[in-house]
Amino acid sequence: MKLKLILPERKIQKKVASLARQIRRDFPQGELLLIGILKGAFIFLADLARHLSRPVEIDFVRLASYGAGQHTSGKIRLQKDLETPIKGKHVLIVEDIVDTGITLRYLCSRLRARKPRSLKIVTLLDKPSRRRVDLTPDYVGFKIPDQFVVGYGLDWAEAYRHLRGIYALQSAGDSN
Repeated sequence: MKLKLILPERKIQKKVASLARQIRRDFPQGELLLIGILKGAFIFLADLARHLSRPVEIDFVRLASYGAGQHTSGKIRLQKDLETPIKGKHVLIVEDIVDTGITLRYLCSRLRARKPRSLKIVTLLDKPSRRRVDLTPDYVGFKIPDQFVVGYGLDWAEAYRHLRGIYALQSAGDSN
């Protein structure tokens, strides 16, 4: 596999700071619970929480739909549920990438049933061309074309999460 840099670390950090400013404007006070979707969103969530410059609660869920492949199976499995009650709280789902939207629609439905005060989504990356359900994140870092990306927490078969930038994963014969 070949890696092609599409978003350098500096550009990502500027965007994370900008997203945090938007979120601070929308939630100037009161409790805010950040729910990270494991494993991919953990680095984005950590950087976002630091840029928010205010106390926040943090919890995680883990959902699976990809396995070791590059395409979703369409079947969502909840592997780790929240430990924090969300009833009456402002909740912000922190996602690394929104692709088909199937996983997020599933998660939002489960969380709405627990009656949060509000429920919003922030994603670092958005691939609207791949959307299969009606879902629009509230905060979007970057819209990207339909390519498989790794780095900054995103992986392919558990590899490449450690990269500071975001890279398109290409097969060795790919010329793009």
